[in-house]
Amino acid sequence: MTEHIDKEIEAIKAVLLALEPLSVEIRTNVLKYVLGRLQIVLPSVHQMDVLNKLPPAADPVHGVVDVRAERQTTPTHIKSFKEEKKPRSAIEMAAIVAYFLANLAPQKDHKDTITAKELETYFKIAEYPLGNLQFTLPNAKNAGYLDAVGNGEYKLNAVGHNLVVHSMPRGAGETAKKRQPAKNSRRPAKKR
Repeated sequence: MTEHIDKEIEAIKAVLLALEPLSVEIRTNVLKYVLGRLQIVLPSVHQMDVLNKLPPAADPVHGVVDVRAERQTTPTHIKSFKEEKKPRSAIEMAAIVAYFLANLAPQKDHKDTITAKELETYFKIAEYPLGNLQFTLPNAKNAGYLDAVGNGEYKLNAVGHNLVVHSMPRGAGETAKKRQPAKNSRRPAKKR
């Protein structure tokens, strides 16, 4: 058992020492190639959310590192995120865009608030129908998913976060239930 752990630590050290001098972009390319070559599938966005809630992990080369502070090495694209979440309305799509910009977008595009302009841009990139966008953010606010912060900007709130992370796609894992006919709550009148 100890030999297995020692080999694992040595492999981690070798990988870290090989990647450390490289730029982030080259590290990403190397890791993508290696993962593909070894047929390793990375965790989904939902699994990453769980991993991000874990305590810091020990790094055998550099001591303790807070892995929660680092973003995914493989960026998520808004179109694939939309396809994973399967929004049923423009309001749900607005919550997805707000979540994406706050949590999954590349650092240069990261934003905690969204406007109608960002909404239009990301609806187009995700190939989601535009519709009448001037009402989408206020409607998402009225639905309880966003909070207005002023100047036409909105921020995803806890309800919107939970919608995107825990409730979408809707119906995932649920079994179809047959509807039972409604029972008449009145009792038949007693005969006298």
